[in-house]
Amino acid sequence: LSQPLAENVAKRITAQAAEVTRYQAQNKQRAPVLPHSLSSLQIDANKAFGLSAQVVLDTCQALYEKHKAITYPRSDSRYLPVGHFDQARAVANSAVMNLLKAKVDQLGVVKLSEVNDLLDYRQKSKAWNDAKVDAHHAIIPTQAASAGAKFTETEIKVYQLVVRNYLAQFMLAEQYSEVAVDVSILSGNFSTKAKTITEQGWTALFPKKKVKDDDLQTIPRLKKGEQLHCEKGEVVSKKTTPPKHFTEATLLAAMTGIARFVKDSALRSILKETDGLGTEATRAGIIELLFKRQFLRRRGKSILATADGKSLTSAFPPPPPSPDIP
Repeated sequence: LSQPLAENVAKRITAQAAEVTRYQAQNKQRAPVLPHSLSSLQIDANKAFGLSAQVVLDTCQALYEKHKAITYPRSDSRYLPVGHFDQARAVANSAVMNLLKAKVDQLGVVKLSEVNDLLDYRQKSKAWNDAKVDAHHAIIPTQAASAGAKFTETEIKVYQLVVRNYLAQFMLAEQYSEVAVDVSILSGNFSTKAKTITEQGWTALFPKKKVKDDDLQTIPRLKKGEQLHCEKGEVVSKKTTPPKHFTEATLLAAMTGIARFVKDSALRSILKETDGLGTEATRAGIIELLFKRQFLRRRGKSILATADGKSLTSAFPPPPPSPDIP
């Protein structure tokens, strides 16, 4: 809050003795991501390939009806019935063969020819849960893909996302070490944290995220009471940025998680128990209709309001329209 104060602190701690007052290292793990529902698949496909929600829905229908390559696509569930667990090996083998035929040679950093060596079909992830399966289960590959089926480029992109999340259920959890350190310099307390991946596990099937330089720091093993030396203190000036424009991925996430935009606590509680704004089958149509009526326009992946769209929302009486105002 005070630039002179921050600069004074940085100057005072430079070339000063330091002492470790807390060193905490914890080994943690992250379970495999769940298989896809339609909305989660639309979100991933937009992030990975820039595909619109409607294109993903249409592609899923083709994979389901024409190729028999995936299960029912208009599902809002991300869980699987326990009764399907015994079919896992056959389903996975069929899916990998389909990708190899389509000349997809790897998922993430894993070569498809070697993926079977990483799968453990005795492992039952949290995805297998009868209590969380209603009329339809999560979208997964099938064993019954049409013989000799030739997928389009878009179909392959969507299909590999379905396969990837399914195969992840039979891989080890991601293992990582989380370190937190407090250091005392001239009676001031300075804290830092770092996270180091120790075992990729299921994340090996996924593209590596780009990491900022600030996130690449590692912390050596220390102990409480250890004497250190502060070489330099510095003040780094940064600026906040406005919220980014919606993409189809973030807009779909906002529609499924609409409860967080609602002020009425009773309505928020209800919406948390439901699927949010629209349904799995209608969200793509809602978005496309807004484009068709020219209330929205695309700029790359971003979605922007048109002049007509802004006029529509400004026509509402105050306060501004929100999900809990009829």
